[in-house]
Amino acid sequence: MAPALPQAADTRGRARVAVPGSGRGHDARLLARHGYRVTAFDFADAAVAEARRLAALDGVDVAVEQRDVFTLGRDYAGAFDGVWEYTCFCAIEPARREEYVQVLHTILRAGGLLLACFFPLRDGGDGPPFPVSRGDIDRALAGRFTVLRAGPPGRSAERRRDLEWLVEARRA
Repeated sequence: MAPALPQAADTRGRARVAVPGSGRGHDARLLARHGYRVTAFDFADAAVAEARRLAALDGVDVAVEQRDVFTLGRDYAGAFDGVWEYTCFCAIEPARREEYVQVLHTILRAGGLLLACFFPLRDGGDGPPFPVSRGDIDRALAGRFTVLRAGPPGRSAERRRDLEWLVEARRA
């Protein structure tokens, strides 16, 4: 069974989901097409502009904000039912990863879900993307999230096969 984001709802019956480090917003648009109320965050001008353009072109409702993800806790404490994490973790300096995961914990409501596809599972090397290990993931989530399921995704793009680790976790 594939992990799913939460079904808690806003006043219009839609779960509110954050997509930090959203880039051009591909994941944010997909989530919006599935009925989620999505807020996408990225710090890059070009990525934010393109995410907004593509959302408008696709006719999906995605709020896109230009933000430093480390500041989200100030304005969004407990605001989201779910967080979709994909490739933001690996773009962050490894020394700041636990701080980033604390931000995810802060922006989720009590009992909210984190659905994360961590990439790239590999050793050594510079980044971004910086290498990610299962130990890195476990350490960053410890004390903040209860892992419900973890393992390789059922399907990965060929060039990402054996380099991704899917985690579904509940905010502790």
